[in-house]
Amino acid sequence: MRVILLLLTAAGGVACDRIAPPQVVIEQEPSVPALVSTVLNGGGTFRDVPFTELIEISTGKQVLPVNSDDPVDGEILTLIDEAMRKVLDRFNQPDSETYAAGRINEVSSYFENALIEELDRAPELECSHPRTSAGNLQRAGYPDLMIRHRESGRVVYLDPKLVQEGSMNSSLRTFYFTPQTETNKVLHDANHLLVGIEHDGNTGKWRYLRWHLVDLSRFKVRLKAEFQASNEDLYRPELIIQSGTANP
Repeated sequence: MRVILLLLTAAGGVACDRIAPPQVVIEQEPSVPALVSTVLNGGGTFRDVPFTELIEISTGKQVLPVNSDDPVDGEILTLIDEAMRKVLDRFNQPDSETYAAGRINEVSSYFENALIEELDRAPELECSHPRTSAGNLQRAGYPDLMIRHRESGRVVYLDPKLVQEGSMNSSLRTFYFTPQTETNKVLHDANHLLVGIEHDGNTGKWRYLRWHLVDLSRFKVRLKAEFQASNEDLYRPELIIQSGTANP
């Protein structure tokens, strides 16, 4: 019988000096009728989940708030600002390498690579794609980048996101985090930042207009349970009862 691990946290805010690991409770896997009943009754939707608690429960690490008055935080913010200005200038040139991308979703990797180059070039920082606990390099999944302040050892996770001008108030889902032990990349207590990069929507000739740095320590997320399947699941030979071909 398979089991599900449920991670529980105490009520209230996350204290920066708390080091006790989250409690782990093992429960039997629920039945299909129980799952359907839960979703039908609205139990599969959770709103206003603090991202700090989600990270602590799923990784055992803390999300530290940014303090711009702290000398180290201030220096890191200044260097991110400088890197973003250089990257936007580079990608707004007439021969921008990002124009080779077919869709704006494909442009994110260009920004990731360019930010790694610029931030890692600063003597005070090192920047790379974070690795999993097994030491594997994995680009997919949150977070995209890890910055380390060389002198202090301070770690910052940075997630670049492209957002079309005028859509910052959209309710469409654009941020995803799937807790998975095997592929977890959050291995340090750290600041968690997201940089939203606004573009004009001119496909293939995008102009990058401005950027916004978001501190995720006060960020809240939602969870909505849904039943889903892939094409591999749908089009299994034993499920197909009839097929046809279009006329030439």
